Amino acid sequence: MTDLAIHTENLTRDFGTVRAVDSLSLEVPVGTVFGFLGPNGAGKTTTIRLLLGLLEPTNGQAKVLGFDVRTQASEIRSRAGALLEYDGFYERLSAEDNLEFYARIWHLPSIERQARIKELMTHVDLWNRRKEIVKTWSRGMRRKLALARALLHRPPLLFLDEPTAGLDPIASAALREDLATMVASEGVTIFLTTHNLAEAEKLCGEVGVIAKGKLMAVGTPDELRMRTGRLRIEVIGRGISEKILAFLRAREEVDAVYLQNGRLLIELREKADVAQLVSLMVSTGVEIEEVHKAGLEETFLTLVEEEK
Repeated sequence: MTDLAIHTENLTRDFGTVRAVDSLSLEVPVGTVFGFLGPNGAGKTTTIRLLLGLLEPTNGQAKVLGFDVRTQASEIRSRAGALLEYDGFYERLSAEDNLEFYARIWHLPSIERQARIKELMTHVDLWNRRKEIVKTWSRGMRRKLALARALLHRPPLLFLDEPTAGLDPIASAALREDLATMVASEGVTIFLTTHNLAEAEKLCGEVGVIAKGKLMAVGTPDELRMRTGRLRIEVIGRGISEKILAFLRAREEVDAVYLQNGRLLIELREKADVAQLVSLMVSTGVEIEEVHKAGLEETFLTLVEEEK
């Protein structure tokens, strides 16, 4: 078994004169949650369709779970789960009957089908509503059911294409929580496309940024933040005096310090030890209530701007 769930080399897809995916070379290790970030039209969905063998590459190659996307697409699709834009449920069937239908497609034995359906629907808090017709359900409930369906056959790899798109903040948060819980319990590798940076930061150990079909950067959220030349943290607390500000500015790992509306913003140089710096602040008398790392927004916008 390969230690890479996904491996691509110069993967390219053209639609006429439009290059949707441009020489994508990427590795996603087994057992990770990988976020594929990019604005609308960046090539995220096309990449998933290439990796599932639903589209033929124009150039380049890719292997998913060790299978070639050109010649072994059916092997990939039989082993992977997918949550794509359209859920494809049968509107007049109940939620439970929909999962029963798909479980039969995956050839799950009868006893296993029943246990698996109950297990997954319980995980996403839908078991008590299993007899309801899917047509009457909200988009958020249908997305949760689609997540359960994608995991029915215990796939080692799960593709999620904008899983919270179109959901309100409450439904999005609920789906993210369900996803995190189920990923931990199922132990699957996740390939997640999104333009929701907060979502990626909460779920993903590693992320890649794509713009106009080109891969701009790959790394952990902290590594990508450093692409802008600095890591920024925000400290909320009491006892932040001018003496403390001077102390911080004198530190070798600190690039700049700002105090705005009672919030302390610290820009750090590469490989700075945030935990150590916070500990030093506490030892000098600062009463720290919260510490936040700046989000990926600045890095994301910088990388996307580079491609314009």
